[in-house]
Amino acid sequence: MSVPEKLGVNKYELDEGHPHIEVNNTVCQQVCGDKMCLFICPAEVYSEQHGVIVADWAGCLECGTCKAACPAEALSWEYPRGGFGVIYRYG
Repeated sequence: MSVPEKLGVNKYELDEGHPHIEVNNTVCQQVCGDKMCLFICPAEVYSEQHGVIVADWAGCLECGTCKAACPAEALSWEYPRGGFGVIYRYG
């Protein structure tokens, strides 16, 4: 089973209207040249659309890798509110 197939079986409890990831594109465009978030996220949450970084926070695995990799600190990332986000299964 490939990584995208494995990610597809994860269950998410969405907190509509309360994204836990926000991208400050002004800072991103001024400081960040590498755009590491496009490559480092294991769930491929980030994409570039018309020169702007967009986060599809609904599929986030909540690992925090993007926050650690963003040299410009253009990401506002926090865990979803209690009871929301990815639901991991045991086993």
